[in-house]
Amino acid sequence: MSDIRALVREELATPVDPRAAAMAAAIAAHYPGSARAVLFYGSCLRETQLDGLMLDFYLIVSDYGDAFPKRWMALANRLIPPNVFPFQHGGLIAKYAVLSEADFDRLNGAETRNVSVWARFAQPSRLVWAVDDTARDRAIAAVARAAPTLLAAAGRVEGEAPLDWWRRAFALTYSVELRAERTNRAQSVVDADPDRYLRFSEPAIAAIPANARSGGWARRRIEGKLLSIARLAKASLTYAGGIDYLAWKINRHAGTKIEIKPWQRRWPLVAALTLVPRLIRGGAIR
Repeated sequence: MSDIRALVREELATPVDPRAAAMAAAIAAHYPGSARAVLFYGSCLRETQLDGLMLDFYLIVSDYGDAFPKRWMALANRLIPPNVFPFQHGGLIAKYAVLSEADFDRLNGAETRNVSVWARFAQPSRLVWAVDDTARDRAIAAVARAAPTLLAAAGRVEGEAPLDWWRRAFALTYSVELRAERTNRAQSVVDADPDRYLRFSEPAIAAIPANARSGGWARRRIEGKLLSIARLAKASLTYAGGIDYLAWKINRHAGTKIEIKPWQRRWPLVAALTLVPRLIRGGAIR
């Protein structure tokens, strides 16, 4: 049986569309001296046609102070990680989130109740750029923590099949965040590649620490939704066109037809905060 780190190393090395790899390198080039690794993740991994889609990347940096010339940007990333930015390269569009190596490792582990990083990296991703072998190894080690953290947080149910454990675990994480996703999203994540999750099951379960604690989801939901609102508010200040991206994301996943009004572009922070309760009432965001 392969251990979880070996499986993650192999998966992260899977080739991607050359344009996605070129975009990752272009993102890293904007952070000379601080860029450590770039990971490609999300639903676009399963797509062969990338035109018109929003690609998702994580940029891992050595330190926020080195990455950002403006001190308030570094502080924002440190207090409410990650900062998220739009990007265009080679005719494709993307967004990338910025985390330090230390935060990326921590947020993939059980020491945080924040699900946003380990829930994403328990799913397939690709390491499409690294500055050196040390950075590559650190990124692999961090991602290898994600799947055991996810399954441990959900807790084991006697007699539950491995794929059902994954589905239940992802459903719990989707319930924590303000997500513009349909209710069957957690199941579709697993069903898109059940063989992958079966292959990862035994190694991920074996890597769960003996003292791992499950549960605490009521508290996670309260904290997670508050954190999601704080991130939306921050994104209205740090993400160019953030309010338009928010509307696009919601419309794409929830089938709505939100149109941003001129006043919402003038006051994106207020607009982001007013969209949240409206969408919760309408059931588009959980």
